[in-house]
Amino acid sequence: MEYRELGTSGVKVSVVTFGAWAIGGWMWGGQDEEQAIRALQTAMELGITTIDTAAVYGFGASEELVAKAVGKNRDRVQILTKYGLRWDRPGEGTLRFDTTDNEGRPLQVMRNSRPDSVIEECERSLRRLRTDHIDLYQCHWPDPTTPIAETMGAVEMLIRQGKVRAAGVSNYTTAQMAEAHAVVPLAASQPPFSMVNRAAEKDILPWCIEHKVAVIPYSPLQRGLLTGKITPGYQFGPGDHRASNPFFKPDNIRKVNALLDELRPIAAAHKATLAQLVIQWTIRRPGITSALVGARNERQATENAGALNFALDAEETARIDELLDGLTLDL
Repeated sequence: MEYRELGTSGVKVSVVTFGAWAIGGWMWGGQDEEQAIRALQTAMELGITTIDTAAVYGFGASEELVAKAVGKNRDRVQILTKYGLRWDRPGEGTLRFDTTDNEGRPLQVMRNSRPDSVIEECERSLRRLRTDHIDLYQCHWPDPTTPIAETMGAVEMLIRQGKVRAAGVSNYTTAQMAEAHAVVPLAASQPPFSMVNRAAEKDILPWCIEHKVAVIPYSPLQRGLLTGKITPGYQFGPGDHRASNPFFKPDNIRKVNALLDELRPIAAAHKATLAQLVIQWTIRRPGITSALVGARNERQATENAGALNFALDAEETARIDELLDGLTLDL
């Protein structure tokens, strides 16, 4: 496994990060706890020492599962979590969306990055994670009702107290990152990015390169679309959010599968799966520090780690980029 520093924070992460959204069950059609813990432990055994979670994932369930899986190995892993999406303080902040909890009960998820909320969330995350510090604490989504300087001031205080090692943001624009960076040095940014969603290359990645901020893109496999397992006519299970995601429109699925057919020979030449090819391509993009990839079972965790078993050459990378430049999706 390869490891890289988050900006200038001193925090080093594996180039593949374990994404722990799906193991929380929420919006992914549920999850088997034993499988989730084994997936995490397998990833750690294979060198994926960085785990990204969030308070809102499963409404605390994901963080609790991370704690169970890590156990006494806290000093071997880097725990990244997020704040700013509250389901337990109704009416505060800005509505992000209406949803249901893991038992199907209706609730509202609110963007809330007020200083008192950030501090409260940190304490709760520390308890659920059974740790005394968080390696990277990230604002999940910007909160338009709270000045960024106030939010980052709270994070800066948590860093001074030793409860947080480094500050990060997710889904921030370059202007918002600049405002945050002026208060507390940002170690990392977490934007969406994949072969079929490269908008971050226009502004986010150049800004982060210039300001020495790491980039940990989420959804590099486009929520499973780039694995080759989502084929035309695929039926999503109850509670799976992908059924309404524009990337999974029937015509987009067809176009992406045609692209994947072109990529299969490159993957086969390296005895790699399509997912491994996509991860390898992602971690070699300029400005990318670590690819955040989810896994729900031991097999997926093993596959993700295997993306480091080969390297694409310049000719293969150019061919992939050529194919991607010719792809147009209806979003």
